[in-house]
Amino acid sequence: MRQKASMRRGAIAAALLTVAATGSLVTGCTSGDGPNADGRARTPGQSQAPRPTPGHAGADSVGSVLAVKIDNVGPARPQTGLDAADIVYAEQVEGGLSRLMAIYATQLPKAVGPVRSARESDLELLRQFDEPTLAFSGAQHKLLPVIDKAPLRPESPEQSPDSYYRDTAKAAPHNLYLRPGRLLRSAPGAAALTTGFRFGAAPAGGSPETSRTVRFPAARFTFSWSASTKRWLVSMDGTPTVTTDGKRVAPATVVVQYVKLLKSKYHDVLGNNTPFTQTVGSGTAKVLRDGRVFDADWKRPAATDGTEFTTNDGAPMNFANGQVWVVFAKA
Repeated sequence: MRQKASMRRGAIAAALLTVAATGSLVTGCTSGDGPNADGRARTPGQSQAPRPTPGHAGADSVGSVLAVKIDNVGPARPQTGLDAADIVYAEQVEGGLSRLMAIYATQLPKAVGPVRSARESDLELLRQFDEPTLAFSGAQHKLLPVIDKAPLRPESPEQSPDSYYRDTAKAAPHNLYLRPGRLLRSAPGAAALTTGFRFGAAPAGGSPETSRTVRFPAARFTFSWSASTKRWLVSMDGTPTVTTDGKRVAPATVVVQYVKLLKSKYHDVLGNNTPFTQTVGSGTAKVLRDGRVFDADWKRPAATDGTEFTTNDGAPMNFANGQVWVVFAKA
């Protein structure tokens, strides 16, 4: 597995080098706006010291990416640090709402949040990275032992209280923020992004696209092409997505990845089932880049593999340099 991860790093590092250049703590809830699933704080685990990580891509020693679970309901917006992520994953959670996972490798913002709870789907998604650091604010109590045994570095407020703070400008539980620099000494660099993504010139074909909307039962994402900035402007639930410092969130590539949504064995406090987003397997996707939409196929044979995207003729589907959003839509 380490050899496979090393090969993926090498292939991605060169492609992403351009990107690299360019109060008191309360455990968060497990879904929507409600309380924790069991109402209890997370059992503290053994906290690991921040590992020394290089601050540039292509280094011989590659550190772990930082993955942060980010709240995405109305009271949590605007979010902080979302524009600095290399990849943003959007997944469906209980009640048809959405939750984000932001992946940081080429830069670490001063703050990220609001931070919320983890899901079973996150563990499968994160297996593609080499021992990633997962920042989250809790989970359903039966899932916590599974997180502790997963091949990642879990860092909740109970495990690393000095890394988190409460912002009084928002009401709990939508006001918990992370200081990434207290978990990682520096950004590990683009080589840590072992996702299988390829970056480069756009393939031939595609169709002009000015706007694309993806709907969950109780949430929606709209991506509008801006010819002046050459980016896709994000709106969520009909409102433009900006960060707390006023920056418009605008990825260079948007992937609508069609996946199976299965019922997990976990539920929230209201009895709503937690969907399991299956990211291992194969399926179809729509890739938005350069003001065009491309039909694509995706394949991820095993959890330790990245996801490969190809055009209908089997050629690699290159992404544009810059931030990537992946929205997991029901197949």
